[in-house]
Amino acid sequence: MPSQKRLLRENRIEEAAYALLAERGFAGCSMLSVAKRAGSSNQTLYAWFGGKVGLMRWLVERNAASVVALLREAIEGGHDTLATLRRVGPVLLSVLVSERAVTLNRAAAADPSGELGAALAASGRESVVPLLIELFESAVRSGELASEEVPDAIQVYLGLLIGDLQIRRVVHGLPAPDERWIAQQAERAVLRLGNLYRFQT
Repeated sequence: MPSQKRLLRENRIEEAAYALLAERGFAGCSMLSVAKRAGSSNQTLYAWFGGKVGLMRWLVERNAASVVALLREAIEGGHDTLATLRRVGPVLLSVLVSERAVTLNRAAAADPSGELGAALAASGRESVVPLLIELFESAVRSGELASEEVPDAIQVYLGLLIGDLQIRRVVHGLPAPDERWIAQQAERAVLRLGNLYRFQT
């Protein structure tokens, strides 16, 4: 468990990194500039994160932590699949359309090296999708879903939940949705998934 002092320093680093990404993009967000903005040392940042890509991965992991925690709790507790999605969906959608996720994706889109995009995939989607697979496989064990339907059902669910909302946020085509709208969108996704795959809603 990190100490309170470490958490405060991490929060300052996180805020500094997002601010610099928004102002300068990935190329202009150096470890030294983050350290200076956060009132930390360059040596500390390299010791903690290994480099700029490591720092970016950490930002994505922090952003996705609430979704990962909810999914792990549900899987370990053996909770009903659709009930879990009703809890997880609004949190996942909120994270993906948040200002921080939008800032990261805008910076990744402008990064010709592809490093930030790879970090986003490794620390974001690749940390959440395996847990969704576990959750949907529990539906197979309970007889709610055929095993061969798992990959398709996950892809359909994410499409119903997210669609083009994140990319519209990234290209300034959509203002930040409020909690009520997010809750309604998440509920529609669960209901449609239940109907398509014969889950009990």
